[in-house]
Amino acid sequence: MALPLPPLPSLPKLPKIQFPFFSWLDWGKDKRLEKKKEIENKIEQQIPNLIKLSALKYKRDVKAEKDLGLWTRCENCGVIIYIKHLQVNKKVCIGCNYHILMSSFERIARFLDIESWTPLNETMSSGNPLGFSDQKSYTERLIESQELTGLQDAVQTGTGVIEGIPLALGMMDFHFMGGSMGSVVGEKLTRLIEYATIKGLSLVIFCASGGARMQEGILSLMQMAKISAALNRHQNIAKLLYIPVLTSPTTGGVTASFAMLGDLIYAEPRALIGFAGRRVISQTLQEQLPKDFQTAEYLLHHGLIDLIISRFFLKQALAETVILFQQAPSKEIGSIEFRERVTLTKVEEELLRRSIIENENSFKKMLESFLSFIPGRKKAISTDLAFNEVLDEAFDNSLNASITKDFSYMLSSTKLIEA
Repeated sequence: MALPLPPLPSLPKLPKIQFPFFSWLDWGKDKRLEKKKEIENKIEQQIPNLIKLSALKYKRDVKAEKDLGLWTRCENCGVIIYIKHLQVNKKVCIGCNYHILMSSFERIARFLDIESWTPLNETMSSGNPLGFSDQKSYTERLIESQELTGLQDAVQTGTGVIEGIPLALGMMDFHFMGGSMGSVVGEKLTRLIEYATIKGLSLVIFCASGGARMQEGILSLMQMAKISAALNRHQNIAKLLYIPVLTSPTTGGVTASFAMLGDLIYAEPRALIGFAGRRVISQTLQEQLPKDFQTAEYLLHHGLIDLIISRFFLKQALAETVILFQQAPSKEIGSIEFRERVTLTKVEEELLRRSIIENENSFKKMLESFLSFIPGRKKAISTDLAFNEVLDEAFDNSLNASITKDFSYMLSSTKLIEA
């Protein structure tokens, strides 16, 4: 039979130890808060300038100025770039060749000849026609953007010289309320187009916009039609050149109007160009969109733009395009009324024949190409055929008078005939 164990000796009771810094473990909520306040008061008395951890719960009201820094980060690849090097490189990333957003002042300085910029309507500023306000009033937002950018609105218009060629220029600035198109933007661009039409200048507009300005409602939407009507007179009546340069981003009502109405449409590499947002289109169509959707390369592949040009070559490309247009044989340059030249006079025909004889080699292929399209022509054009006979056949051919008329008009516009 097992013997019972002796009872254990009773241990002495230890005194209760107070741990003030760990009193938050108590279950009593009030007592925990009181102890916390006592500790905070003691810390504040010992170190008055100590920043309490509770201050991290609140956002600090600090406004950082980007222009005050010496370095910046590429939005595409994340490379750290020295700002002065970036400005010398026309704000193109040295790591991935990404074209970083430029202001209108920077574009004027980089693409125009020195001291050739003359602004137009630079004092125009928008009011608040609808009395619109959300978190702030529209007037307050305008004042903030004006102080931030130094602009009166989201576009600068004027005249300038590129490689010695005078042009009418519009520079949109995305830093001013997202480059949104309001009544002032539409009015300034319309006046610029009308000025270019009157003076016989080619027109170039650098587009960078988020679309129509919602704070002005229908007044902003009507600018699309107003600018397009002015462009119609400039291009189709005055026979003048218009080139939009699409930069990132070009979206909304700007894309749906004057940005896509150019004789030639240029774009910067990897520029965001579209109308609605990518998510809106994807949700509407219930389809997965390509990765390069709404980029300049995607639009070029589908024939919506004509050329993608880097900033390093854009100035030279614009100059060469305008020179080529001014020398085009099928265009009459200047502010002219819409008309059609029907026939050549006998004197003009004789001068034209003499000019072609003098420049026989350069005109032979053009005449052969033209005569090959005349219906009813059976015999082949011989290289030994005299050019006088070729011209007589072209002018006297009654089977296709319209082609002969167009050909006469084209040749008369080559400036070979001097009055």
